[in-house]
Amino acid sequence: MCRNIKTLYHFEPPATEDEVRASALQYVRKLTGLKSFSKANRAACEHAVEHITEITMELFGQIEPHGPPRSRDVERKKAIERGKKREEQLRARVLREMA
Repeated sequence: MCRNIKTLYHFEPPATEDEVRASALQYVRKLTGLKSFSKANRAACEHAVEHITEITMELFGQIEPHGPPRSRDVERKKAIERGKKREEQLRARVLREMA
């Protein structure tokens, strides 16, 4: 999955439609391999983004949550820790390869 697409469901405060649209845009870009949309493809891609946004918002309204809502701060801290761990692993691997 594209790393720019983040979990948006069951947060407090809830994800906004703009956040969902941004993820839908990343999804369409990833699937099509297009960084930006040409005039010839713009309408189709924008339609897909809008449709995915609409379906996702509908899905969020229908899913029954389990457990308390997630905290954006807690999830951000977890992501930072995962990034630090990946960086440490990469540095260790580079040092092993250099030795």
